[in-house]
Amino acid sequence: MKLILVRHGETIENKKNILQGQNPGRLSRRGIEQGKKLALRLKNVKIDIIYSSDLKRAADTAKMIAKYHPKIPIHFVKELREADLGSYTGKNWRKVDWKNKPDDVESSESMQGRAKKFLDKVYDKHPDNTVLFVGHNGINLALINVIQNKPPDKIVKIESQKNTAVNIFEIREDKNHVIHLLNCVKHLE
Repeated sequence: MKLILVRHGETIENKKNILQGQNPGRLSRRGIEQGKKLALRLKNVKIDIIYSSDLKRAADTAKMIAKYHPKIPIHFVKELREADLGSYTGKNWRKVDWKNKPDDVESSESMQGRAKKFLDKVYDKHPDNTVLFVGHNGINLALINVIQNKPPDKIVKIESQKNTAVNIFEIREDKNHVIHLLNCVKHLE
């Protein structure tokens, strides 16, 4: 399976350093422009099915891409949501204590487990297709960790996903996945 993994466009909350977690989020003007450029980049790419987080910021980005692929089914799913940040939701990300997270913040283990389960499910349904996932920084990093077969504690050591970043992988049954592209935003240049 060919997997194209992208992150949503910039949000108003991103600009303010606000942790959105599983709040909907609203694309900023820049985020809308980023989404349009991403859609143009993927316009002529063969895509068989689209899965997007059901949160507004990702869903809006997915809909921009889907305009160029009107016959392709799009599924809005909870599995691709950002980490549940619990009581950190709505706070400035620079002002929270990441080393002493409260119990209501989704753990890296939980998020990576969610990512692995969903990736396996999609692979089982579409082993010979090109699949597009539209997600968020955290869940995308968890998926990348799964693809690289790394433990959950390594998520924090991966470079954050830029808004509308494109990642491309070949997902294989034997789990020897191939990385073709990581965190690419050439379409924004």
